[in-house]
Amino acid sequence: MRQAILGRRIVSVTLGKTDFIDDPAALKQHLPGRQIEAVERYGKFMLLWLSAVNGKARVIANGDAAPASLLVHLGMTGQIAPSPAGQPLEKHTHVCMLLDDGRELRYTDARRFGRIAYLTKALLAEELAGFGADPLEVSKKEFANRVCGRRARIKALLLDQGVLRGVGNIYADESLWRARIHPARLGTKLSRKDAEGLRRALQEILRKAIVLRGSSISDFLDAAGEPGEYQRHHRAYGREGKKCYRCKTAIRRAIVAGRSSYFCPKCQPAPRGFVALPLPQRTKKRKR
Repeated sequence: MRQAILGRRIVSVTLGKTDFIDDPAALKQHLPGRQIEAVERYGKFMLLWLSAVNGKARVIANGDAAPASLLVHLGMTGQIAPSPAGQPLEKHTHVCMLLDDGRELRYTDARRFGRIAYLTKALLAEELAGFGADPLEVSKKEFANRVCGRRARIKALLLDQGVLRGVGNIYADESLWRARIHPARLGTKLSRKDAEGLRRALQEILRKAIVLRGSSISDFLDAAGEPGEYQRHHRAYGREGKKCYRCKTAIRRAIVAGRSSYFCPKCQPAPRGFVALPLPQRTKKRKR
Protein backbone atom coordinates (compact mmCIF):
# COMPACT_ATOMS: atom_id res chain seq x y z
CA MET A 1 0.00 0.00 0.00
CA ARG A 2 2.88 2.35 0.79
CA GLN A 3 4.28 1.81 -2.70
CA ALA A 4 0.86 2.37 -4.28
CA ILE A 5 -0.48 5.56 -2.66
CA LEU A 6 2.29 7.38 -0.77
CA GLY A 7 2.33 11.08 -1.63
CA ARG A 8 -1.06 11.11 -3.34
CA ARG A 9 -3.61 13.77 -2.43
CA ILE A 10 -7.24 12.90 -1.67
CA VAL A 11 -9.58 14.92 -3.90
CA SER A 12 -13.01 13.72 -2.77
CA VAL A 13 -14.75 10.98 -0.79
CA THR A 14 -17.82 8.94 -1.75
CA LEU A 15 -19.47 6.64 0.79
CA GLY A 16 -21.83 3.67 0.55
CA LYS A 17 -22.83 1.78 3.67
CA THR A 18 -21.25 3.40 6.71
CA ASP A 19 -22.08 1.25 9.75
CA PHE A 20 -18.38 0.36 10.17
CA ILE A 21 -17.18 3.98 10.00
CA ASP A 22 -16.84 5.83 13.31
CA ASP A 23 -17.94 9.22 11.93
CA PRO A 24 -18.82 9.16 8.20
CA ALA A 25 -19.30 12.93 8.06
CA ALA A 26 -15.72 13.45 9.29
CA LEU A 27 -14.32 11.58 6.29
CA LYS A 28 -16.15 13.83 3.83
CA GLN A 29 -15.30 16.95 5.79
CA HIS A 30 -11.65 16.40 6.62
CA LEU A 31 -10.11 14.10 3.97
CA PRO A 32 -10.41 16.15 0.75
CA GLY A 33 -7.28 18.21 0.13
CA ARG A 34 -5.03 16.11 2.35
CA GLN A 35 -1.92 14.34 1.16
CA ILE A 36 -1.09 10.79 2.28
CA GLU A 37 2.30 11.38 3.89
CA ALA A 38 2.92 7.94 5.38
CA VAL A 39 1.40 4.46 5.51
CA GLU A 40 2.15 2.42 8.61
CA ARG A 41 0.95 -0.69 10.44
CA TYR A 42 0.04 -0.74 14.12
CA GLY A 43 -1.01 -4.23 15.14
CA LYS A 44 -3.94 -5.12 12.88
CA PHE A 45 -4.56 -1.48 12.00
CA MET A 46 -3.33 0.36 8.92
CA LEU A 47 -2.61 4.04 9.54
CA LEU A 48 -2.68 6.56 6.70
CA TRP A 49 -0.97 9.69 8.02
CA LEU A 50 -2.51 12.79 6.48
CA SER A 51 -1.03 16.23 5.90
CA ALA A 52 -2.59 19.52 6.83
CA VAL A 53 -5.08 20.65 4.18
CA ASN A 54 -3.13 22.09 1.22
CA GLY A 55 -0.07 22.20 3.49
CA LYS A 56 -1.64 24.78 5.81
CA ALA A 57 -2.31 24.09 9.48
CA ARG A 58 -5.99 23.95 10.29
CA VAL A 59 -7.79 23.61 13.62
CA ILE A 60 -10.36 20.84 13.51
CA ALA A 61 -13.48 20.04 15.50
CA ASN A 62 -11.99 19.08 18.87
CA GLY A 63 -9.35 21.81 18.88
CA ASP A 64 -6.37 19.71 17.73
CA ALA A 65 -4.32 20.98 14.79
CA ALA A 66 -3.82 19.02 11.60
CA PRO A 67 -2.23 16.73 10.48
CA ALA A 68 -4.29 13.69 11.43
CA SER A 69 -4.65 10.03 10.42
CA LEU A 70 -7.08 7.60 8.87
CA LEU A 71 -7.26 4.34 10.81
CA VAL A 72 -8.27 1.28 8.77
CA HIS A 73 -9.04 -2.25 9.99
CA LEU A 74 -9.87 -4.85 7.35
CA GLY A 75 -11.84 -7.14 9.66
CA MET A 76 -12.48 -10.61 8.27
CA THR A 77 -13.16 -9.82 4.60
CA GLY A 78 -12.04 -6.23 4.01
CA GLN A 79 -9.77 -5.02 1.24
CA ILE A 80 -8.40 -1.55 0.50
CA ALA A 81 -6.67 -0.95 -2.81
CA PRO A 82 -6.34 1.68 -5.55
CA SER A 83 -8.26 1.23 -8.81
CA PRO A 84 -8.75 3.33 -11.96
CA ALA A 85 -11.61 5.74 -11.28
CA GLY A 86 -13.47 4.58 -14.39
CA GLN A 87 -13.32 0.91 -13.47
CA PRO A 88 -16.72 -0.53 -12.41
CA LEU A 89 -17.14 -0.87 -8.66
CA GLU A 90 -16.82 -4.30 -7.13
CA LYS A 91 -19.79 -5.50 -5.11
CA HIS A 92 -19.66 -4.35 -1.45
CA THR A 93 -17.51 -1.28 -2.20
CA HIS A 94 -18.37 1.17 0.57
CA VAL A 95 -15.65 3.87 0.45
CA CYS A 96 -14.12 5.54 -2.62
CA MET A 97 -11.41 8.17 -2.15
CA LEU A 98 -10.56 9.88 -5.42
CA LEU A 99 -6.81 10.56 -5.65
CA ASP A 100 -5.05 13.31 -7.56
CA ASP A 101 -3.64 10.85 -10.11
CA GLY A 102 -7.08 9.73 -11.34
CA ARG A 103 -7.28 6.55 -9.29
CA GLU A 104 -9.66 5.76 -6.45
CA LEU A 105 -8.64 4.21 -3.16
CA ARG A 106 -11.52 1.79 -2.58
CA TYR A 107 -12.52 -0.05 0.56
CA THR A 108 -14.51 -3.24 -0.10
CA ASP A 109 -15.94 -5.45 2.63
CA ALA A 110 -18.73 -7.99 2.20
CA ARG A 111 -19.31 -8.59 5.92
CA ARG A 112 -18.39 -5.09 7.16
CA PHE A 113 -16.55 -6.39 10.24
CA GLY A 114 -13.78 -3.87 9.63
CA ARG A 115 -13.48 -0.29 10.78
CA ILE A 116 -12.50 3.11 9.43
CA ALA A 117 -11.96 6.16 11.65
CA TYR A 118 -10.65 9.67 11.10
CA LEU A 119 -8.56 10.54 14.15
CA THR A 120 -6.62 13.58 15.25
CA LYS A 121 -3.24 13.08 16.88
CA ALA A 122 -4.67 13.16 20.41
CA LEU A 123 -7.54 10.79 19.61
CA LEU A 124 -5.19 8.35 17.87
CA ALA A 125 -2.87 8.27 20.90
CA GLU A 126 -5.88 7.51 23.09
CA GLU A 127 -7.06 4.80 20.68
CA LEU A 128 -3.71 3.00 20.65
CA ALA A 129 -2.86 3.36 24.33
CA GLY A 130 -4.21 -0.02 25.38
CA PHE A 131 -2.37 -2.16 22.86
CA GLY A 132 0.48 -4.49 23.73
CA ALA A 133 3.92 -5.03 22.23
CA ASP A 134 4.53 -5.56 18.53
CA PRO A 135 5.32 -9.28 18.04
CA LEU A 136 8.04 -8.48 15.49
CA GLU A 137 9.80 -6.06 17.83
CA VAL A 138 9.19 -7.50 21.31
CA SER A 139 12.35 -8.49 23.19
CA LYS A 140 13.00 -11.90 24.74
CA LYS A 141 12.54 -10.53 28.26
CA GLU A 142 9.39 -8.53 27.53
CA PHE A 143 7.72 -11.42 25.72
CA ALA A 144 8.38 -13.78 28.63
CA ASN A 145 7.10 -11.18 31.10
CA ARG A 146 3.91 -10.80 29.10
CA VAL A 147 3.04 -14.50 28.82
CA CYS A 148 4.74 -16.41 31.64
CA GLY A 149 2.96 -16.37 34.95
CA ARG A 150 -0.44 -15.52 33.41
CA ARG A 151 -3.32 -17.82 34.33
CA ALA A 152 -4.73 -17.76 30.82
CA ARG A 153 -4.40 -20.17 27.92
CA ILE A 154 -1.40 -19.35 25.76
CA LYS A 155 -3.66 -19.17 22.69
CA ALA A 156 -5.79 -16.55 24.45
CA LEU A 157 -2.66 -14.58 25.38
CA LEU A 158 -1.39 -14.58 21.79
CA LEU A 159 -4.74 -13.28 20.54
CA ASP A 160 -5.10 -10.69 23.30
CA GLN A 161 -4.27 -7.38 21.59
CA GLY A 162 -3.42 -5.92 24.99
CA VAL A 163 -0.61 -8.48 25.32
CA LEU A 164 0.66 -8.54 21.72
CA ARG A 165 -0.79 -6.37 18.99
CA GLY A 166 -1.38 -7.90 15.59
CA VAL A 167 -1.38 -11.69 16.09
CA GLY A 168 -4.39 -13.45 14.57
CA ASN A 169 -5.80 -16.95 14.76
CA ILE A 170 -3.86 -18.44 11.86
CA TYR A 171 -0.42 -17.31 13.00
CA ALA A 172 -1.11 -18.15 16.63
CA ASP A 173 -1.81 -21.77 15.67
CA GLU A 174 1.14 -21.96 13.29
CA SER A 175 3.54 -20.56 15.89
CA LEU A 176 2.33 -22.88 18.64
CA TRP A 177 2.76 -25.87 16.32
CA ARG A 178 6.28 -24.74 15.42
CA ALA A 179 7.14 -24.27 19.12
CA ARG A 180 5.48 -27.59 20.12
CA ILE A 181 3.21 -25.88 22.65
CA HIS A 182 -0.44 -26.86 23.06
CA PRO A 183 -2.82 -23.89 22.63
CA ALA A 184 -4.59 -24.70 25.90
CA ARG A 185 -1.48 -24.60 28.11
CA LEU A 186 -1.55 -21.91 30.74
CA GLY A 187 0.97 -19.10 30.73
CA THR A 188 1.92 -20.13 34.27
CA LYS A 189 3.03 -23.51 32.93
CA LEU A 190 5.46 -22.07 30.37
CA SER A 191 9.13 -21.81 31.20
CA ARG A 192 11.25 -18.92 30.00
CA LYS A 193 12.79 -21.36 27.53
CA ASP A 194 9.31 -22.27 26.21
CA ALA A 195 8.48 -18.58 25.86
CA GLU A 196 11.65 -17.84 23.90
CA GLY A 197 11.00 -20.75 21.56
CA LEU A 198 7.50 -19.43 20.94
CA ARG A 199 8.73 -15.87 20.37
CA ARG A 200 11.25 -17.03 17.78
CA ALA A 201 8.65 -19.20 16.04
CA LEU A 202 6.14 -16.37 15.97
CA GLN A 203 8.60 -13.89 14.50
CA GLU A 204 9.90 -16.33 11.88
CA ILE A 205 6.40 -17.23 10.75
CA LEU A 206 5.16 -13.63 10.62
CA ARG A 207 8.17 -12.50 8.60
CA LYS A 208 7.76 -15.34 6.10
CA ALA A 209 4.00 -14.69 5.85
CA ILE A 210 4.67 -11.00 5.13
CA VAL A 211 7.08 -11.90 2.32
CA LEU A 212 4.43 -14.23 0.87
CA ARG A 213 1.71 -11.54 1.22
CA GLY A 214 -0.35 -13.32 3.87
CA SER A 215 -2.79 -16.21 3.80
CA SER A 216 -5.71 -16.22 1.37
CA ILE A 217 -8.15 -18.62 3.02
CA SER A 218 -11.30 -17.31 1.34
CA ASP A 219 -11.16 -13.99 -0.47
CA PHE A 220 -8.19 -12.02 0.85
CA LEU A 221 -6.30 -9.95 -1.75
CA ASP A 222 -3.42 -7.55 -1.19
CA ALA A 223 -3.16 -3.94 -2.40
CA ALA A 224 -2.15 -5.15 -5.87
CA GLY A 225 -5.23 -7.37 -6.08
CA GLU A 226 -3.16 -10.53 -5.68
CA PRO A 227 -3.91 -13.40 -3.26
CA GLY A 228 -1.42 -14.38 -0.58
CA GLU A 229 0.59 -17.59 -0.76
CA TYR A 230 1.37 -18.42 2.87
CA GLN A 231 -1.64 -20.76 3.15
CA ARG A 232 0.49 -23.23 1.17
CA HIS A 233 2.87 -23.34 4.13
CA HIS A 234 0.33 -23.92 6.92
CA ARG A 235 1.36 -26.77 9.19
CA ALA A 236 -1.59 -26.76 11.61
CA TYR A 237 -4.29 -24.22 10.79
CA GLY A 238 -7.21 -25.71 8.85
CA ARG A 239 -5.58 -29.16 8.64
CA GLU A 240 -7.94 -31.13 10.92
CA GLY A 241 -7.65 -34.86 10.22
CA LYS A 242 -4.58 -34.46 8.02
CA LYS A 243 -1.19 -35.88 8.99
CA CYS A 244 1.22 -33.78 11.02
CA TYR A 245 4.24 -32.80 8.93
CA ARG A 246 6.54 -33.88 11.79
CA CYS A 247 5.11 -37.09 13.23
CA LYS A 248 2.24 -38.09 10.89
CA THR A 249 -0.34 -38.00 13.72
CA ALA A 250 -3.71 -36.59 12.67
CA ILE A 251 -4.08 -32.87 13.36
CA ARG A 252 -6.92 -32.18 15.81
CA ARG A 253 -9.15 -29.21 16.48
CA ALA A 254 -10.45 -27.72 19.71
CA ILE A 255 -12.10 -24.51 20.80
CA VAL A 256 -9.63 -22.41 22.79
CA ALA A 257 -10.24 -18.77 23.65
CA GLY A 258 -13.46 -19.00 21.68
CA ARG A 259 -11.65 -19.81 18.44
CA SER A 260 -11.00 -22.98 16.49
CA SER A 261 -7.48 -24.10 17.33
CA TYR A 262 -5.52 -26.68 15.37
CA PHE A 263 -2.69 -28.72 16.89
CA CYS A 264 -0.88 -32.04 16.82
CA PRO A 265 -1.81 -34.13 19.88
CA LYS A 266 1.59 -35.85 19.85
CA CYS A 267 3.93 -32.92 19.16
CA GLN A 268 1.90 -30.55 21.33
CA PRO A 269 0.91 -32.54 24.46
CA ALA A 270 -2.37 -31.35 25.94
CA PRO A 271 -2.79 -30.20 29.55
CA ARG A 272 -4.32 -32.78 31.88
CA GLY A 273 -8.05 -33.11 31.37
CA PHE A 274 -8.14 -31.27 28.06
CA VAL A 275 -10.22 -32.99 25.37
CA ALA A 276 -10.12 -32.19 21.67
CA LEU A 277 -13.15 -32.24 19.42
CA PRO A 278 -13.83 -35.60 17.75
CA LEU A 279 -12.50 -35.97 14.26
CA PRO A 280 -15.19 -35.48 11.61
CA GLN A 281 -16.59 -38.69 10.19
CA ARG A 282 -15.58 -39.45 6.64
CA THR A 283 -18.46 -39.95 4.26
CA LYS A 284 -18.31 -43.37 2.66
CA LYS A 285 -18.54 -43.43 -1.11
CA ARG A 286 -21.43 -45.42 -2.45
CA LYS A 287 -20.61 -48.33 -4.74
CA ARG A 288 -22.13 -48.05 -8.16
